[in-house]
Amino acid sequence: MPSQTMSNQIKVVVMGGGTGTFPVICALKRLGAAITTVISVSDSGGSTGRIRDEFGFQPVGDLRQSLAALAESAGEEWIRKILLYRFEKGDGLKGHNLGNLLLTALQDMTGDTTKALEIAEKVFRLEGAVVPVTQDNVNLTIKYSDGTSAVGEHVLDEKSPNPKQVVSVGFTPPARINPAAATALTAADMIMIGPGDYFASLMAVLMVEGVKETLIKARAQIIYVTNIMTRATQTKDMTASQHVAGIEIAIGRPVDHILVNNQEIPAMALKLYANETEFPVVDNLGDDDRVIRAPLISDELATQKAYDTAHRSLLRHDNQKLEKVIKQLVQK
Repeated sequence: MPSQTMSNQIKVVVMGGGTGTFPVICALKRLGAAITTVISVSDSGGSTGRIRDEFGFQPVGDLRQSLAALAESAGEEWIRKILLYRFEKGDGLKGHNLGNLLLTALQDMTGDTTKALEIAEKVFRLEGAVVPVTQDNVNLTIKYSDGTSAVGEHVLDEKSPNPKQVVSVGFTPPARINPAAATALTAADMIMIGPGDYFASLMAVLMVEGVKETLIKARAQIIYVTNIMTRATQTKDMTASQHVAGIEIAIGRPVDHILVNNQEIPAMALKLYANETEFPVVDNLGDDDRVIRAPLISDELATQKAYDTAHRSLLRHDNQKLEKVIKQLVQK
């Protein structure tokens, strides 16, 4: 990519979903990038799933996380708190996220998720755009190595002593790329994929019809941020090279850079993950010159409250550490 400075507002698209994209967006915002997030909308668990079942709109949980990340700057703390606030009591409200309820109200008023997000961005005066990868209201279809299948992203969070091996995901009904997402990807200077749950977040974006074709034609360099840990229900025993290979098949082209954590993982975290049969993603990428190894882990373990039923990762990428690496890539 030609040398640029952030004063020129490099256009960056972040693809994924859930909490994984949060630190990437925060890092890019501090670097002054023009940010668009293209986010999965097949969530079916937790507060998002409850609202989706009741109202029938596209799920908004991952979209709300991106809005909150755009409110990372000083002076926007209360915007972020509002979007992330979760009710601790109340028969109907307990466990619900206030940001999810606000976005659902906007969906109800506009009848359109993309428009609802545009209004939210204006109301909160956020710089950047959050775009659902598809305008279709879809559920994730999960296919296993034994030939069976299941419907609903929440299935990927269900614990089992012998979880089935996931081979692919699709959508019911079929999902087509949102024109706004296609426009953002076409105009981007840089596209960042991940981190995030391999099937529930990343493939839930990349496997939408039209995404692969758009990425093949895109002029942007593509950066893949590898996950720190495996997920027992999604990526058991998958190495870094297997993650990369799967991403490249999905997007129809090689990635330009691969970010890999080389920071030592705290023993306490390793033990907690091992209890769930989850382990560090093995870095077997060797001397591939696309690989950038750096300390990327947040020094604090994430916490989860009892009434939040969705799966949450304890280890997260650190936005300040990501910022240093991304800044080097931008200045090349």
